[in-house]
Amino acid sequence: MGPLTARLLMQRGRPKSDRLGKIRSLDLSGLKLLSQHLDPKLLSRLKQLQELDLSNNQLETLPANLGLSHLRILRCANNQLGDVTALCQFPQLEELSLEGNPFLTVSDNLKVSFLLPKLRKVNGKDASSTCTQVENLNRELTHRVTAHWEKFMAALGPGEEAEKAQADFVRSAVRDVRYGPESLREFTQWRVRMISEELVASGGTQVHEADFPKTPLETTATYKPRARLVALKRPDEVPPNLPSTKRACTSPSPSAQMEDGPAGPAGGQPALQLEPLHFLQCHSRNNSPQDLKTQLWACAFEPAWEEGHSGATSQTVATCGGEAVCVIDCQTGIVLHKYKAPGEEFFSVAWTALMVVTQAGHKKRWSVLAAAGLRGLVRLLHVRAGFCCGVIRAHKKAIATLCFSPTHETHLFTASYDKRIILWDIGVPNHDYEFQASQLLTLDSASIPLRLCPVASCPDAYLLAGCEGGCCCWDVRLDQPQKRRACEVEFVFATGSEASGRRVDGLAFVNEDVVASKGSGLGTICLWSWSQTWLGRGSQSPLAVVVLARLQWSSTELAYFSLSTCPDKGIVLCGDEEGSVWIYDVRHILKQPPPQLAAPQAPVQILKWPQPLALGQPVTKTMVNTVVANAALTYLTALTDSNIVAIWRRC
Repeated sequence: MGPLTARLLMQRGRPKSDRLGKIRSLDLSGLKLLSQHLDPKLLSRLKQLQELDLSNNQLETLPANLGLSHLRILRCANNQLGDVTALCQFPQLEELSLEGNPFLTVSDNLKVSFLLPKLRKVNGKDASSTCTQVENLNRELTHRVTAHWEKFMAALGPGEEAEKAQADFVRSAVRDVRYGPESLREFTQWRVRMISEELVASGGTQVHEADFPKTPLETTATYKPRARLVALKRPDEVPPNLPSTKRACTSPSPSAQMEDGPAGPAGGQPALQLEPLHFLQCHSRNNSPQDLKTQLWACAFEPAWEEGHSGATSQTVATCGGEAVCVIDCQTGIVLHKYKAPGEEFFSVAWTALMVVTQAGHKKRWSVLAAAGLRGLVRLLHVRAGFCCGVIRAHKKAIATLCFSPTHETHLFTASYDKRIILWDIGVPNHDYEFQASQLLTLDSASIPLRLCPVASCPDAYLLAGCEGGCCCWDVRLDQPQKRRACEVEFVFATGSEASGRRVDGLAFVNEDVVASKGSGLGTICLWSWSQTWLGRGSQSPLAVVVLARLQWSSTELAYFSLSTCPDKGIVLCGDEEGSVWIYDVRHILKQPPPQLAAPQAPVQILKWPQPLALGQPVTKTMVNTVVANAALTYLTALTDSNIVAIWRRC
């Protein structure tokens, strides 16, 4: 497609007219337009244009001066847009469509709301909640920049040049003033620069807040909690009415009940100071506030790829349950993205990051979230853009869990109720953002695999899996000829006739050698050495693990409480049937295992489900089936069987 012509505009415009100035609606979709094809001199002749469709083209930017001051509806879906600031030239815009632009982020969504005060709908959805979020962020940023100005000016010496000092202030404000989650950093820095420049221009006398609709802050920042949380195990109870926001946000307070366990062999460590921060009900079917039955199954923190090592994580967590996958910012409690697949029930999520080359040759790093469940499909979600860019028909039965290889960003393991584990190479998406996945290995299991865990010291060679029938290991080296393989070694945790065949429903590495597993015996979590166990392999199978220590846990006979670890902190976490989170500090065991197997070590802390003071009203206990923390141990997320996502913050 070449440059636009007046004849083409009249052909595709409505109403039909021989004069551009009378056209009110124009459809330029699907013409493979590039940014340079949009001629401002030509388009500015559309004096009465109110609706413009530019979707399904190849636009990377919008020209700055199109002269369409009366435009009310703009469709730019499925392009290559990477910036939204040019939209400020459309002050009357009421409806905007931007879906399918893979390089736009959450920050761009907030910029849109700030730049277009009359906007009512974005991507077909009401824009008022985003507008309120921007208003709150803007208010807090204005306050912080003003305080920074006062502090900065007070520190100036009498002889310093005013012009240079003002420039220094803008730079220092952008560097030092921070608020909100890391995922919104681009937006907050953008606004801080604008606010600080306005302060400098006015001599520090005034900053104008954006003209937002006046909405009381309480409508989004607080929540009147329900009378109680009713667990799935009690269906006879009548669920109480819930506010439509379905969000509980507690003010920071040490109201979570914490019980310190007895000191460990090395004297124990001080209990973590954690406070309940948010309680969300974001997975409800049809957004019903009375849905207390949707089961939540798995969550995972997004790795902070920019920090330079694979163990770092952000404060953004993905959760799955029912037909939805949610991406939540732990600091604010805001659901950044929500993906729904009607008829699906999601059981597992896993993150990876891919380097993608755009049609213009630019390299972009994508965070990709894989989600799978009941239907045996793996959906590959481009989180920042908010759409599904690939589906793998992985298994004929439900997928119990999945995980990415820590060393190969495109390698994905899927474990299914068909008693198979498959290693996929999802590849890198093409210019149309489509994946072409290929199957690399099939691993046969004697029972249903429940948890997957690449061996930390040799992830390209061996894969551990906790299964209904025990703990198994497979050789996953790709330089071997067999593409279908049986279990190489089965591990057992005790001696005797009942040593094998016990379910292992929790599995994670605490460091490169020590494995934490659960389910092999009631009331304990086992810590065992991979390297010492592997040395005794020979031709022996099943192979008894070399146990280093046991951790005291709940005596419940219920299953499928997943454990997790923070390897950099030496922490093991596990929920239970009473709604508690058991926290173990095992650093002393990692440094020097006890000379002989002692009694199970008690947790350093048991984090209880919040009591009335935390939520404002009585709370019925509920099961915590999954709990994870980010690598820095600043946020902890727990999922319950009664449709509640609970977030704690380290004080």
